[in-house]
Amino acid sequence: MAHSVLPEPAFPDLDSMLSRKFGKEVANYFSGSPLNRVSFLRSDHAFLSAALRHPATCFLLFDNLNPLAKDPSNLEYVSYKDVTPLIGDDPYSKTEEQMISEYNSTITIPQLLFLGLDERNKQGLTYNIYTGAPYFALDVTPKGTITAQAQWLIQTMQSGGLSFLKGRIQASLPPQDAAIYAQGRALLDWNARNPFCGQCGQPTLSINGGTKRTCPPKDMSSLEGAIGGNVGSAPTKRPDCATRKGISNLCFPRTDPTVIMAVVSSDGKRVLIGRQKRWPPFWYSTLAGFVEPAESVEEAVRREVWEESGVKLGRVVIHSTQPWPYPANLMIGAIAQCIPGGEGIVLKHDPELEDARWAELDEVREALRVGTSALGESAQEGYKEGNLRLPAGTAIANQLLAAVVAGFVGEFPKI
Repeated sequence: MAHSVLPEPAFPDLDSMLSRKFGKEVANYFSGSPLNRVSFLRSDHAFLSAALRHPATCFLLFDNLNPLAKDPSNLEYVSYKDVTPLIGDDPYSKTEEQMISEYNSTITIPQLLFLGLDERNKQGLTYNIYTGAPYFALDVTPKGTITAQAQWLIQTMQSGGLSFLKGRIQASLPPQDAAIYAQGRALLDWNARNPFCGQCGQPTLSINGGTKRTCPPKDMSSLEGAIGGNVGSAPTKRPDCATRKGISNLCFPRTDPTVIMAVVSSDGKRVLIGRQKRWPPFWYSTLAGFVEPAESVEEAVRREVWEESGVKLGRVVIHSTQPWPYPANLMIGAIAQCIPGGEGIVLKHDPELEDARWAELDEVREALRVGTSALGESAQEGYKEGNLRLPAGTAIANQLLAAVVAGFVGEFPKI
């Protein structure tokens, strides 16, 4: 598979004091969205209603988190007319307050997300001072009371020669489409994983353009908190819930910070790489792990590297970041250097790695040239069997290793 090029960083040609000191910004795959999220308009149903029905509006459909596409390299966006059989004429005709007061847990509401405006399209919707083509993501997975409508929509799309891309990771899309896909997938996944309140266990309602879930105080279902009960003639008051008082992080999408690091030896001549047992032969990558509560990024880098490899680190520098919608990670890329005498590898602390070793910069440089790919895919022409394999260019690990062999840890490093 030919992987896509990386997104262009913001203002790549801008000369500034920061760019002169640290170099150009690094953009990773799944970042670089062309959309202005205008997050402050998500609760404005007059805006969402107008955005929904505008002729320039684009909808990206997902079936079990698989996006609709022409082929593995081209997403397919559909129109308002295409989705009305599932979502109805206007799901934003009522205010959020009305939706909450009329909530009925026995009725399945199609999960619709407002993603943002593509301001490059000057023929798009104009609302106050904002102009652009609106983008939405829609979950068409058959479920609950919308099963028949969702199945019909899926079959209609497939009869037109389209398909929903299978596979856990989509890394062959053009960069801007990849970013739109990542935003939609991450938020749909979060909504699907949180149908119940984490505080009281009652069913929740998606609001704020699909970026918040609320625990309504009453339910039109006659069975308190039940999904599938009979509709009652009056709302049933639900138990008190702490999420209805003040600000609660239970109602908002989560992003899990993860550190991933290229570790350089104390003399700057070697890079630490590791592999898991399930990976193909000769395939290695940088080390990575989750940031724990009350832990800085730098501390997480040092801890994870020591736990997995026994190597002891000194200075840690953040290089770049990558959204990773599987399901909701933010990969915080760092480059770190060992303390003198700290290069000894010990794998007995944490059994996560099958192997860890030091690689000379020339070996890494050659692997970046001809030995990169996604897991299970073939390397480039010129690769010799038995040589080092590394992640594809769409992975932040590739960017980190490329920065190291390009002299990041030299006398005058540039980000």
